[in-house]
Amino acid sequence: MRAGAREAGAAEAEARMRVIRLLFGGMAVQTVRAAQRLRVVELLGDKERPAAEVAAEAGTQVQGMTRLLRALAGLGLVHETAPGTFVVTPEGALLDPGHPDSMADLAALFADPTMLRAWEGLDDAVRTGETVFGSVFGTDFFSYLKARPERSAQFNRAMSQSTRGAADVLPERYDFGRFRTVADIGGGNGTLLSAVLRAHRNLTGLVYDTEEGLAQAPATLERHGLAGRCSLVAGDFFRSVPEGADLYLMKSIIHDWPDDRCVTLLGHCRAALPPGGRVLIVEPVLPETVDPQGPGVTYLGDLNMLVNVGGRERTRAEFEELCGRAGLSVLSVTPLGAPSSFSVVEAGAA
Repeated sequence: MRAGAREAGAAEAEARMRVIRLLFGGMAVQTVRAAQRLRVVELLGDKERPAAEVAAEAGTQVQGMTRLLRALAGLGLVHETAPGTFVVTPEGALLDPGHPDSMADLAALFADPTMLRAWEGLDDAVRTGETVFGSVFGTDFFSYLKARPERSAQFNRAMSQSTRGAADVLPERYDFGRFRTVADIGGGNGTLLSAVLRAHRNLTGLVYDTEEGLAQAPATLERHGLAGRCSLVAGDFFRSVPEGADLYLMKSIIHDWPDDRCVTLLGHCRAALPPGGRVLIVEPVLPETVDPQGPGVTYLGDLNMLVNVGGRERTRAEFEELCGRAGLSVLSVTPLGAPSSFSVVEAGAA
């Protein structure tokens, strides 16, 4: 009996700690934001450094910097090697803007008040089904970015950073070799399409996005030597998509929008699709019931779509319904696998 009671007590204590960790999640985000604003990871560099040195260069009090660094150590982003001396961990290094796989802009985006303020109205969004961003900022999310070029550029960089996992695996997980031209609809700075074109030299490409969405695309194509194989076209995908491609690719686009607008966009792709052409949707595909071992962050992302942009994540059945309404038929759904949590939804003419 005593052993059973101890096990029950331990399980209850662990359950309480899990809840406490969740309750402190918002504080963790603000800790990361402060560290970025003070350039802590960059100041630490790749060496062990005393908090006093970092504080002097960051212009902070020594005690305050020590406390911040210890909080970062508790989050696994730095390691305290001796009392008051710290070194960056591999996870923390990803917050360095100079790191080749940097997530600095992605972290800054999700820690920014612009992204977080609407979350204060999550209960209203759940109650009404309507996005909250407009009531807080007076305009929709993408119009807000359009009016602020610096924020728009940061958003583009953040989306590029979030795309790298899919870009690392998609070119080898789908048979691109049977196509001639890939149009990346809403392709931003061209990170994903560049990876596809580098892996499949028989292809030509086209990135289609708004002018502000394409702002950093020329530099991406130039960096990868693809300017001669990939064109950039500015436009509104709710009005039309360019013709001439036999594969229309969309990553993290459908989840930004409510059903009717998705059907409009998919309908434009269907209208431009030649015989034998395909539409590829690269997004998380939710299981019919939540998998306790699955990536729970996907469901937080779903709520982020609700409060900030009005879209949502979807199940296979929901993708099939959208595609069906647009004259398309889902042919397959294939998980990309690690390190990506995305799947490839392949559709053709119905």
